[in-house]
Amino acid sequence: MAKYSDIKGFTVQTLSTDTIASAIAGGSWASGGAMNTGRAAYGAAGTLTSALAATGQSSSGNNGTVNVEQYDGSSWTETSNVNSARRAVAGSGASYTNALIFGGLGPLPSGSPTSTLKTAITESWDGSAWTEVGDLTTAVYYGGPACQGTNTATLCFGGATPSGTANNQSWNGSSWTEVNNLNTARAYTFGIGTSTAALAAGGFTTTTVAINEQWDGTSWTETADLNAANYQGGSSGTSTASLVFGGGGGPGQAATTEAWDGSSWTEVGDISEGNETIRGNGAGSSAAWAAGGSNPPFTTETQEWSAPSDFNQIQEGQLFFNSTANAFKETITDIPGATWSSGGSLNTGRVQLNSFGDQEAAIIAGGYTTALSNVVEQYNGSSWTEIAEINDARSNEAGTGSGTTTAGLIYGGNTPGGTGNTESWNGSAWTEVNDLNGARYSVSGVGTQTASLAFGGRNPATSPNPGDKDLAESWDGSSWTEVSELNTKRAGSGGVGQVYTAALCVGGYDTAASASSNKNEEWDGTSWTELGNLNTARHNGLTRGGTSTLGLVAQGASTSPSQSYNVLTESWNGTSWTEQADLSTGGYGAGGQGSVSATFVAGGEGSGSTNLTRTEHWNANLANKTIGSS
Repeated sequence: MAKYSDIKGFTVQTLSTDTIASAIAGGSWASGGAMNTGRAAYGAAGTLTSALAATGQSSSGNNGTVNVEQYDGSSWTETSNVNSARRAVAGSGASYTNALIFGGLGPLPSGSPTSTLKTAITESWDGSAWTEVGDLTTAVYYGGPACQGTNTATLCFGGATPSGTANNQSWNGSSWTEVNNLNTARAYTFGIGTSTAALAAGGFTTTTVAINEQWDGTSWTETADLNAANYQGGSSGTSTASLVFGGGGGPGQAATTEAWDGSSWTEVGDISEGNETIRGNGAGSSAAWAAGGSNPPFTTETQEWSAPSDFNQIQEGQLFFNSTANAFKETITDIPGATWSSGGSLNTGRVQLNSFGDQEAAIIAGGYTTALSNVVEQYNGSSWTEIAEINDARSNEAGTGSGTTTAGLIYGGNTPGGTGNTESWNGSAWTEVNDLNGARYSVSGVGTQTASLAFGGRNPATSPNPGDKDLAESWDGSSWTEVSELNTKRAGSGGVGQVYTAALCVGGYDTAASASSNKNEEWDGTSWTELGNLNTARHNGLTRGGTSTLGLVAQGASTSPSQSYNVLTESWNGTSWTEQADLSTGGYGAGGQGSVSATFVAGGEGSGSTNLTRTEHWNANLANKTIGSS
């Protein structure tokens, strides 16, 4: 009989709620006190417990109102009216005792066009009365305010005049001054922040956009976009911690809420229903309010956002017991729940290029436009910048380098014809180093600047046509050495792995079958072994991420005309491949690299033989999964 002391185990933490990534991820909306008058497109100011709603549209037709209400965190009370009735105004202020409203549309005289209604009127609130002060330099409506500004310092940017404008105006307490414009002219933006640190998110140009720009007190810089294009909603917070919610993002009216952490947007809990021209404010992303709007009709509903101050941080591999749900849970990377989203566009669209780095720091080199290219672009996670060119223009080369833009390697390629040329990147310049032993193009590889593995490829000049190769070579930082060959000759395969001693050679063009391949071989540092095949055979530009035991491939071309430009993504768990969420744009011959939870696709050729400039991001977040369930 076993002794109790011989029975071994470990303690499982008991929690009343699931772990979360951040306080914001645990935030939610709840009902608050109803407004006295339903309204939309009003000027909003203040915090969750000290809010102000001034003017707006409160009835059918286009006339604005003079009505003002203030909120104490539980109920709305009517207070002193503004001097000039209007709607589509911008509002800014820290509380219901300190606010500014500006611009907008005045009452609509019969037969007057909307363009004649825009106003430059500015009114300041001191907690008891409204006073008309200096007019805007340019009359505007549906402009974006710096919501956490005050009645002595704020911004008014973008808006309609009636076309979208990039104009940016700064208020100093007595007058408005034009300062540096937005990069993208638009109206209906989400305005966030102060006169010296602000965001202009989303809006409408000729279409709804997700563009996000950041103001540093002097100029605007484009930064990470919203996850979903949206306009004409509410906002709260600062340039480093904020929310946007509701709006007219389509199809239909948006109920989404997105949180900004200073570098990226994350979708969090929705408001109760889609609502256009809703307004709101708040001191940050942990406490905010949203009220009114048109969904339609005009609503009096108020919603309050709160996020927990105390929470348990989510950690990969964590095991815990949720006592409320009465379930054991494990925290894993949620590959089935991962999705693709848009990133920054390349400056030069091209196909058969290659890359190294990852989603936040990448290099793309060479490729083909209407001719072989030597163009190199660097990615910072949101935008591409042209940098020093490679010495030899080429396409169909391989690139290796892990998570960096300061150290990488490209080798092989079509110049035209197969080449063994290898170039090393040190962060500022390309240097030609020792060539591959076997010149070829459509070669694949994994590894770093000082330790890489190159395999497969094609060179019709040195082999019977089509000249596919089973050759594999190892790079030690100074020279290439031939190692054990692939089991199947092929070109245009995907190389999955981050180190040269553990890799997968996936797909490609199989000479023997004269078709796209679904074959998968694993390299263990010594030899190649055939493992589980891809679900869909494909070749050329299999964007890859991850390791030989937890990997990802996406897109590529197949020999079936109906699938020439694949959107397919498959993940590898060390044993088999599983289909995951599709790319939004099918293609082949693109660059891309990263991990199984965060990688990217850039460039390539799309339908109609179009050279693509698109970048798409793949992201898989941590998730708590009940043990024993699917």
